[in-house]
Amino acid sequence: MSRLIEKKIDVLYFDQILTGDKTFELRLADWVCEPGDTLLLREVDGSTKEYTGREVRKRVGSVLKTKDVTFFEDQDIDKYGYQIISLLMEEKE
Repeated sequence: MSRLIEKKIDVLYFDQILTGDKTFELRLADWVCEPGDTLLLREVDGSTKEYTGREVRKRVGSVLKTKDVTFFEDQDIDKYGYQIISLLMEEKE
């Protein structure tokens, strides 16, 4: 059964999600999130920490938790870290 999960999101990222430029979300995995759930992202002003009144709902697709990722060597992770890559549809020429 899917859930509605409410989370705060900074102004900086809210517009990027609205335009479709940001198609991923990086969060601390201290809560349960599964494919099919809906994230209700409520915009928060970073300086005042107050809600702006804007919100958007997004359906959760794939969820990857980094503790489950075992195909990198620890020394490589320490040296380079991770990068999260957003995959978009390729534009037709």
